[in-house]
Amino acid sequence: MVVSCAPKGRYYQHHDSAPKNIPQHVTTTDIVAKYEAYAPSNMRPYTIRGIRYQPLTTGKGFSDKGYASWYGQKFHGHLTANGEVYDMYEMSAAHKTLPLPSFVRVTNLKNDKQVVVRVNDRGPFHSGRVIDLSYAAALKLDVLKTGITDVQLDVIHVDKAGKITVGRFPTISNKDTNISNQRFYIQVVALQNKTQIDKLASALKILYQRPFETRFEQGIYKLHLGPIKNEHEADNLLNELKNNDYPDAYKVYSD
Repeated sequence: MVVSCAPKGRYYQHHDSAPKNIPQHVTTTDIVAKYEAYAPSNMRPYTIRGIRYQPLTTGKGFSDKGYASWYGQKFHGHLTANGEVYDMYEMSAAHKTLPLPSFVRVTNLKNDKQVVVRVNDRGPFHSGRVIDLSYAAALKLDVLKTGITDVQLDVIHVDKAGKITVGRFPTISNKDTNISNQRFYIQVVALQNKTQIDKLASALKILYQRPFETRFEQGIYKLHLGPIKNEHEADNLLNELKNNDYPDAYKVYSD
């Protein structure tokens, strides 16, 4: 969060804090990544506490690991570096050098929980910390009690044509409807409860930016992510799923 140029008296609290009670309107829904033009004014270098930071020209292909912290009531209602009002109850975050705005998938490496946030602010300016989460994002990742946690960051980059790049994974298209050349799927789970399947499908679509299909066979609902263009992409997705609470996931070949 931006603090260096704030005039005295801007923040009423000397120390940051969480709300005393969790309000009903705090979101639990991840941000859906989309194309947004970067703000040119946020591409300029800046200096905080004697350290000069040069913002990146693109977030495409960006991944990182480090500590995540969070910020709350002290900054709630004040302007972010992107000129927007900070709402701690929405899925947002601050980063020192990513272009603004950027969309980032954050994985808590302590519990494998994930969230997708929109980066619209600068910070955190502490050694070793790579991202400052909103209260809502920290709540979903279970970071509030510990204050900081180890995380993996993967930028979800969407260009004007709708092509998506998640971290260092190959670029895919979310507008390609030609299934004939996309013959790979990943079966994530098989359940008897369709409601559970539908909820999981919606969550995974947001997290992995992939289409999905639900197939009903012999009384079982099977959740498939895909179609996927080639086997290399399918293998990458399969490995990621296996490392994120889906050890029984496997690849499916479709004619």
